[in-house]
Amino acid sequence: MKAMTLKAPGGLDKLTLTDMDDPGDPGPGEIRVRVRASSLNFHDYGIVSGAMPSEDGRIPMSDGAGEVEAVGDGVTEFAAGDAVVSTFFPGWHDGPPPIADFTTTPGDGIDGFAREVVVAPATSFTRSPIGWSHEEAATITTAGLTAWRALVVDGGLKAGDDVLVLGTGGVSIYALQIARAMGARVFATTSSDQKAERLRELGAHAVVNYSEDETWGETIAGMTGGRGVDHVVEVGGPATLAQSISACRIGGHMALIGVLTGRAGEIPTAKLMAKHQVLQGLIVGSRAHQADMVRGMETTGLKPILDRAFPLQDLADAFRHEESGAHFGKIVVQI
Repeated sequence: MKAMTLKAPGGLDKLTLTDMDDPGDPGPGEIRVRVRASSLNFHDYGIVSGAMPSEDGRIPMSDGAGEVEAVGDGVTEFAAGDAVVSTFFPGWHDGPPPIADFTTTPGDGIDGFAREVVVAPATSFTRSPIGWSHEEAATITTAGLTAWRALVVDGGLKAGDDVLVLGTGGVSIYALQIARAMGARVFATTSSDQKAERLRELGAHAVVNYSEDETWGETIAGMTGGRGVDHVVEVGGPATLAQSISACRIGGHMALIGVLTGRAGEIPTAKLMAKHQVLQGLIVGSRAHQADMVRGMETTGLKPILDRAFPLQDLADAFRHEESGAHFGKIVVQI
């Protein structure tokens, strides 16, 4: 089978399309999946760029979607021909988070989905939403489920809430779509007038250009009549958190899910305390969360925004496109 491997210490020029042995038939409790698509995430970029060390020869990509080719003994949830999508933490099935690292995450601690065939425990997958392409389904594993957990699971999103999303990456666009589908009002930030127009087309109530407005948090709070938003999907990290605190209402919920501006920095803790806000860190979610999200996507009719598709052999070019920041929504890889 064909697979993309990464030579240590990483770098886009260290990605190599390789012929590997077929993994064979599934054992008890396992399924064999013909992988058809993956999608790019900031975490994947950290691995392939070498910013996050990984094992020599690692197969990258945390997201995988495809169809079941065979099932092992004892598997009753899936059958040959079923469309499935991978989970980010294969061992986290339900309940509170049991892990605080990426040692079990495909494409990081274990081999990922930049390959044609995977044999793994059936519990490492959920079914894909009915009617979704494999490319669409592949966006659920990381970006989709992160947005879902931030707003629905942890945030308790309800109709009439105000939501702030930052930028136009995969998580932010998913969060905008989920919030709108559930009757919330969405505010967004971007540095591009063209992307601002696309955000409005997707239903954003208002968009602020953060490159032109350094106090965009106060501006957005003003747009809510001074109350502030109920939820912030915080993908930026230290350089954006202070403004997110300003934008968020007293007692509001901020989901800290990104480090796009760095891994550490100053936080105005006194203001966070004074506003009684909840700042909750999270990394993706459980298999049960993902199964709930799949049902939610089918019920709402929501589908992800896809930016561009690349063939597996052009994976490095896909990441260069991500590097450029020109994308809007999810970049996918066809396998």
